[in-house]
Amino acid sequence: SFPELFEKKNYELRIAGGAVRDLLSGVTPQDIDFATTATPAEMKEMFTSAGVRLINNKGEKHGTITARLHEQNFEITTLRIDVVTDGRHAEVEFTTDWHKDAERRDLTVNSMFLGLDGTLYDFFNGYEDLKSKKIRFVGKASERIQEDYLRILRYFRFYGRIAEKAGDHEPATLQAIKENAKGLAGISGERIWVELKKILLGNHVNHLVQLMYELDIAQYIGLPLDGNLEEFARVTKNIQNLSPKPMTVLTSLFKGKDDVTNLDLRLKISKEEKNLGLFLVKHRQELSKATGPEPLRPYQDFLMDSREANTNSRILELLKYQGEEQLLKEMQEWTVPTFPVSGHDLRKMGVTSGKEIGTALQQLRDEWKKSGYHMDKEELLSCLKRV
Repeated sequence: SFPELFEKKNYELRIAGGAVRDLLSGVTPQDIDFATTATPAEMKEMFTSAGVRLINNKGEKHGTITARLHEQNFEITTLRIDVVTDGRHAEVEFTTDWHKDAERRDLTVNSMFLGLDGTLYDFFNGYEDLKSKKIRFVGKASERIQEDYLRILRYFRFYGRIAEKAGDHEPATLQAIKENAKGLAGISGERIWVELKKILLGNHVNHLVQLMYELDIAQYIGLPLDGNLEEFARVTKNIQNLSPKPMTVLTSLFKGKDDVTNLDLRLKISKEEKNLGLFLVKHRQELSKATGPEPLRPYQDFLMDSREANTNSRILELLKYQGEEQLLKEMQEWTVPTFPVSGHDLRKMGVTSGKEIGTALQQLRDEWKKSGYHMDKEELLSCLKRV
């Protein structure tokens, strides 16, 4: 096993950061990152002579080596100090001082190390904060934020993941966030969108987005200046247990399609996300359930008339947005029926001209739709005889 390789050479090796946080919370970590006193060059030499495969990734100048063992990738990073930071990238130098490495991490809950013998190395009270569900920056909030302004959004993301209730922030932290908000203007849209999507699917999302407006962050991350916070509050309540897509949650802030376009310009969202936003903005009002025995009909008719591939999943998102839990279940179970009549059937009945076939098919489609898509081929063709 690779820990033995490190031990033989007297290099220290510990689990680092997010994986420690997850293990202590009883969550299975998605990936386990390691930190070590060995330099990248020392690790390379050690792994190569032991015949361990290294995966070439670009992390090496930051001190990260990726080893491939038992069909798994392990990222092992040399302890380091940030020498120069510009709010986006850091230049690093290597160290063997665990405390110094913990010091440059973002939040106390992410700054712990776990020895392979189970010893916890916790220089900033991260375990206490994790147990009392407090999100705090390591050291001075403003310094941590100025090293990388994206940490503002990481603060929100972990707040939504760990904090018990909304509004439990240290005033000094909120002050530091407000004073540094415009640093987010220099962060790439792609990095912001990754964090924002996680915030939108986490807890306390209504509270956190309201806070983004109060602390003057919204405008720097592509959100509309006059976001519709009432609608946002309503929809985030609707959607709580319905597993919406991030864009479905976010669209409730938007008043019109320009807001979607502006978000896209700033964050470079995917085409599918953009189209979902535009769809919801356009249809959230008038495409709603019918009164009477068939509440789902408007959605079904819309789907049957649509010529686009993604319409079904967009309608499901619309139902989540509207908080229609029961209709969502029914719509998920509904299979789109196939129109039972073809041009071939009509030719057999003696309709020969292409134009007439086209007209007849359209008329029968309308009849079929009126019947709630229940009429079969025989019934439809007998309608034709009447026409």
